[in-house]
Amino acid sequence: MTTVSRTFTTTADPETVVDYLKDFSHAEAWDPGTEECHQETPGEIGVGTRWHNKSKIAGVSTELTYTLETLTPGRIVFVGRNDSAETTDTITVTAKQQGSEVTYEAVIEPKGVGKLGEPILKLLFERIGTKTEEKLVEVLDGLAA
Repeated sequence: MTTVSRTFTTTADPETVVDYLKDFSHAEAWDPGTEECHQETPGEIGVGTRWHNKSKIAGVSTELTYTLETLTPGRIVFVGRNDSAETTDTITVTAKQQGSEVTYEAVIEPKGVGKLGEPILKLLFERIGTKTEEKLVEVLDGLAA
């Protein structure tokens, strides 16, 4: 299991942050690996909504189905699954002076032979975590403007 976590601040208020991030299709704007992401479940976004995500990481393409498992004013949890991995992305948002503090934690659980590459995955996902944090701050601050 590989865990990557980042905590950062944004000028966007907590309600704006949660409203934006609960729509996982926005990952195209802030996740450096996401190439395509679209909502599979019709209607309003809520617990149980699913997205199909196509990503490319270190030259390897993968597809996962993400499900919104938890949605509260300060917490969002997505679980992504495919045959080779399961990922749980937990986003916690709290009010901070002039904006929000956001903690984004991704827990990646490879399955089968993928477990052998976990030390390399940790290094790779730490780099991706830094790029993700930079893009999230940029996008969320843009929402506050």
